[in-house]
Amino acid sequence: MTTGSNGPRYMTGFGNHFATEAAPGALPQGRNSPQKPPMGLYAEQLSGTAFTAPRAENRRSWLYRLRPSAQHPAYRPFDQGRVRSGPFTEAPPSPNRMRWDPLPLPEAPTDWVEGLVTYGGNGDPEALTGTGIHLYAANRSMTDRVFYCADGELLIVPQAGEQTFVTEMGPIDARPGLIVVIPRGVRFRVECSGPIRGYVCENYGAPFRLPDLGPIGSNGLANPRDFRTPVAAFEDVDRPTECVQKYGGRLWTTTFDHSPLDVVAWHGNLAPCVYDTADFNTIGTVSYDHPDPSIFTVLTSPSDTPGTANCDFVIFPPRWMVAEDTFRPPWFHRNVMSEFMGLVVGEYDAKVGGFAPGGASLHNCMSGHGPDQASYDKAVKAELKPVKIENTLAFMFETRLPIRTTQWAQSSPTMQLDYDEVWTGFDKGRVTI
Repeated sequence: MTTGSNGPRYMTGFGNHFATEAAPGALPQGRNSPQKPPMGLYAEQLSGTAFTAPRAENRRSWLYRLRPSAQHPAYRPFDQGRVRSGPFTEAPPSPNRMRWDPLPLPEAPTDWVEGLVTYGGNGDPEALTGTGIHLYAANRSMTDRVFYCADGELLIVPQAGEQTFVTEMGPIDARPGLIVVIPRGVRFRVECSGPIRGYVCENYGAPFRLPDLGPIGSNGLANPRDFRTPVAAFEDVDRPTECVQKYGGRLWTTTFDHSPLDVVAWHGNLAPCVYDTADFNTIGTVSYDHPDPSIFTVLTSPSDTPGTANCDFVIFPPRWMVAEDTFRPPWFHRNVMSEFMGLVVGEYDAKVGGFAPGGASLHNCMSGHGPDQASYDKAVKAELKPVKIENTLAFMFETRLPIRTTQWAQSSPTMQLDYDEVWTGFDKGRVTI
């Protein structure tokens, strides 16, 4: 039984300092770690950045919990078999464009951890660079089981079904159209009342943050006030609870004699959050030509190269298209960045068919891609009057390093072996000399 305050379920803001308590008086005042915390609680600092990171970039929170989080036996390997991290070396890198059908929903009872599978990624969590890309499909709640990732921060994109992420810092309700960010090391379980599916970007690099706006100015894209952080809630449960962690690319398990979701109060600027993509303030041209997709960036994990992200999270939401004398869908393109795309709902405007909600595509560094023939023919013949793209939500994990797929992804029955054929049949251009 989760116990929380009777006030609002969330606090708003992104990267701010929050303070919340599930029991009045549980949060110490004036000292981060007093000699005797209130109510016999235990103080624990959760650090998401190095202690010496600049103050504006430093992420940490103080948690006040029923028991020390160190109170557990040793971890042992958890043989789930489909989850891993970089370095991704089990299959050779491929320059080929790839696309997958939706990950099938399970028939047997399957919780979130059991339904998690790795498609690929890059970099290495030990080097604090790169990403892992996973999908999940499940149909039951995690019971007496929690999970956390020591390898990276998790950006979760639900695609199907109502789902609740019960974190040690409070519960977050999610559904398609929302995204959830869970910091490295924060424990949680996933609850559902039916089938759920979604995507996960595991960020090994700098924590996600809002991108700079540059010439756009002070307003636009995602606004800090629209990110919601949970208020404190806790479980006082004295029964065995399995704790599964991802560390070094593998899953490990141990059993606590209690629920570790027992944080009664916390304060700081490192916390899970949820964001509704419907709140995104989309920017686009009102004259001619096609802006770069970077104008759709919701969150970015910067790298040591200015302007080049370890990972960007980009969405393609409903929006007005008004450009004149312009090819409006995404154009033919080769990119130094690598692009993994997913579709939450509807149809992507550069692909008439084949790219289905719950599916995915991969266009690696300098792999030519763009609209299929049907989308191209429709776009060049369209009357260029204002039109609103509706009932759609696609997204992209864009990263500076090539994405190497796992053996599972390359041999999955969901792989569309005929993907390259969407670009066959284009007429040759007619040149007059």
